[in-house]
Parts: sequence; structure tokens; C-alpha cells
Amino acid sequence: MSETGKRIEVGALNWFYRDAEPTSSSDRTPVILLHGLVSQGYSWRNVLPALGAEGFRAIAPDWIGCGYSSMPDRRDFDYQPETYLSVLEDLIAAFEFEQVSIVAQGFLGSVGIQYALRHPDQVERLAIFNCPIFQAAKLPWKLKQMSIPLVGDMMTQDPLLVDRTLEGGGGYRIEDADLDVYRRPWLKTSDVGRALFAILQNLQLKQVTAEIETGLKDWKKPLLIGWGARDPWLAIETAKSLYPTLVELDEVGHYPQEDWHEKVNEILVPFLRQKVV
Repeated sequence: MSETGKRIEVGALNWFYRDAEPTSSSDRTPVILLHGLVSQGYSWRNVLPALGAEGFRAIAPDWIGCGYSSMPDRRDFDYQPETYLSVLEDLIAAFEFEQVSIVAQGFLGSVGIQYALRHPDQVERLAIFNCPIFQAAKLPWKLKQMSIPLVGDMMTQDPLLVDRTLEGGGGYRIEDADLDVYRRPWLKTSDVGRALFAILQNLQLKQVTAEIETGLKDWKKPLLIGWGARDPWLAIETAKSLYPTLVELDEVGHYPQEDWHEKVNEILVPFLRQKVV
């Protein structure tokens, strides 16, 4: 796995991504791992090598406006779910993947679920970890306050919001070296804060969760839903009531791949390896 990441130009946008190449020749379907807020593709750093070792090409991009990818002005990019869907389509096309498996986590990772629901022929299987997949989902106050005009403008410029949010979502301390990677964009440019503010203002959770809840009922491809039971923002009880086959991850919070990646790998790798009937 590349420690520093790679870049790909797609239209006017520059995507930063981390990836894992198969350690041996393989025809396994590529895997796209999508992060939530206020995270980065870096959150999948301990999952990528496990997938590469099993013969998967795995890619974890930073969403546009997040991490080390482009952070366009709102006049050029409106940060709405439909726009994110469009640029995700373009990204996957740029890699020339005929079919992929999608792994989605968190708020904004939900765009990956929408992609799968709208392009079922291009998605072999779908894995979901702590995403807003039910209509009762609400943006937690910790994030919602960052979308309030003036208040949010200031809050989203604070590099320490990363620490408070990532650690607040699971209750685990994140190593300083890892937090440095997450904080660095905030220390380099104010654009990342402005982008986060725009994303939070345009999540359109009501419409997005309605599409996802309805669409997953008709999803015919292999589906894995793993849920950090300690998620303080998306209650496992609500998720279980709608998706009884959900796999509960004990002692794991909103960011499973960050909180306890071994538990993610234990269920994700076999799911991706199983033969599609």
C-alpha cells in the first residue's frame, strides 16, 4: 500500500487516494472504500493491506472537498449528493473498472450506496458500515452545529474538530501520528473548512435516506451491513429493526475502520471473497 497516496485527474478535479494492489495475480473485482465525515480515505489504512493480501485491487479516495483531494469553490461545485454521485461515476469510469464492490461508511459515504442502487449492474456487492440508511437518521449535533452560518464558519476552521469528532464517534483515543494526517489539510488551507461547511449544509439527509431505505429493500446483490454498536449518532437498535441480518460489532463506534479495523476485516474479507451465486 502506498503510504503517501496517489492522485488522478478526472475532468477539472484532482482526486487523492490510497490503494492496495493485489499481492499476486488475481481476477477479483476491485473494491472502492468510501469514508464519512470528518474523515479521509486514510481511515481505511488498516483495511487496504488485508484486501491486497487477498488479491483485491482496493482504492480509498478522499472525497472532493475532503482530505487531500480538490476543494473547489462553491460556485464551481455545489457539494450536493447528486453532484457527488456524478463525480463518483466519473472517478470509477476513469479507473476503467467495469464492475466494482462498494464499501461505504458514515455520512457522505452514503453516496456510495446511492451509486450502487442506481448502478446495480456495475456493482458486484455492497458493504455498509454505520451509514445513514434509515429515514430516522439525523445529523448529530456535533456535526450539525458546524453547518450553522457564522458559528459553523468558525468551527470548521479549527483543526482540533477532527480530534473531537473522530474520537467522539467511538470513544477511543487516536494516535497522534494518525491525527496529524487528519489535521494536516486544516493547517495548510482554509478551503477544507469551507468545503466541510458546504458539505454539511447540503447533505439532504431526508431525501437521501428515503432513497436508500427504499432501495435496499429491493437490492438483489450480496449485501453486508456491519454496525459499530457504540455508535452514539446512528442507533444500532434502529438499524437492526430494519435490517435484522446486520452484523453487530461490539465495542466499536461510528467509525469502525478507525476504532477496530480487525473486526471490520473479519467480516469484510470473507464477504468479498465468497462466490456470487
